[in-house]
Amino acid sequence: MKKSFYLICFCLSFVYQGFAQVPIPVAAQSSPILLKGGTAHLGNGQVIQNSLIAFDKGKLTAVQAASTSMDEAGFQVIDITGKHVYPGFILPNSKMGLKEVSSVKAMTDSRERGTINPNIRSVISYNTDSEFIPTMRFNGILLAESTPEGGTISGTSSVMEMEGWNWEDAAHTVDVGIHLNWPNRISRTFDFATFTRKEAPNKNYQKNIDGLKDHFAATKAYMAAPSKIANVKLASMEGLFDGSKRLFLHADSPKEIVESVRFMQQQGVKHITLLTDESALYVADFLKENNIPVILPQTQRVPDRSHQAVDLPYELPHLLTEAGLTVSLSHQGMESQARNLAFYAGTAVAYGMDKEEALKTITSNTAKALGIDKRVGTLEVGKDATLFVSAGDALDYKGNILSHAFISGKLVVLPNKQQELFERFSTKYGHE
Repeated sequence: MKKSFYLICFCLSFVYQGFAQVPIPVAAQSSPILLKGGTAHLGNGQVIQNSLIAFDKGKLTAVQAASTSMDEAGFQVIDITGKHVYPGFILPNSKMGLKEVSSVKAMTDSRERGTINPNIRSVISYNTDSEFIPTMRFNGILLAESTPEGGTISGTSSVMEMEGWNWEDAAHTVDVGIHLNWPNRISRTFDFATFTRKEAPNKNYQKNIDGLKDHFAATKAYMAAPSKIANVKLASMEGLFDGSKRLFLHADSPKEIVESVRFMQQQGVKHITLLTDESALYVADFLKENNIPVILPQTQRVPDRSHQAVDLPYELPHLLTEAGLTVSLSHQGMESQARNLAFYAGTAVAYGMDKEEALKTITSNTAKALGIDKRVGTLEVGKDATLFVSAGDALDYKGNILSHAFISGKLVVLPNKQQELFERFSTKYGHE
């Protein structure tokens, strides 16, 4: 009995220590702050070498060179001479807050049954206690699009701040758009016996397209009806036609990209953002002509097709930017690796892209692709004070060392469980 009592106390002590290490969400900004002397990367291609960045009540009030006089009275002045200031990085098309351990069903809430689910809202499932969130902001990712998955129409995504007590606190922009997976003309299966991919025509392709046509027709009929019985599946689609929501269109092959964009334009969808890979390169002129922003997967991967150059994903953002497209970067795969978003942009720099242009792929371009560029994406007066200070180049893993990070003016906690483990075992074993 005594042994059991001591064992319970021992376990509880570890539970208490674990809870004590969880950073508590911080309060709203209470006094004006001035970041003085740092190199400001504005996110729009401009750089101010010796800057003054001021913000109050969560909004930027001054973004200027230090050579311009400014009354510092009333400000909490933080000297960041020799450091760099960036807009908060934005991670699009993620499962942030929806998926913790993918192999455990109880820790995954990113999809629903059925194929047509525009009414599904990721925001209400967002888990602010996710262990991934602190690791994101430690690398400068301060905003993430929380996105449902699965089916033909997966649901409605929202942009979330990487800080908050609950989803209401963390919500930055609710219901930014609907994610639609365009049917594939070719079905691909992986043969583990030969370790190759097998391709075959999708026999249900036209049937799937007809199903989409029926759903869009039903939505328009619902919108035109003088009186109606509430239908959440149809009502949630209305924003695509009045411009209050974007359509995030997932399409694979060049032909599917052209077909899907034209289909959506014929249906009257106002704003389209395309999520694809190297296929965008083959229809770049079409996408430019139709002013379609493109969100790419990470650069640090192998190409989707075996005949393509192995380094094509590395230079793809540069090639598409040169073609005149608005390009953003995301992450596909395990959410734990999404924290490397900045280094995906850094890889693009190593393969020909200008550094400030690469910065746009994770800041201002992403804000435009998500339709939130009036609030975030660049350091401009009137926008949210969502920014961070880094010891060096934030697109380089050696320079991406954050000293301060602010989300809507709130100074957020940067250390997380990974840093605690590093310090613990460094104390025991040492490191060079």
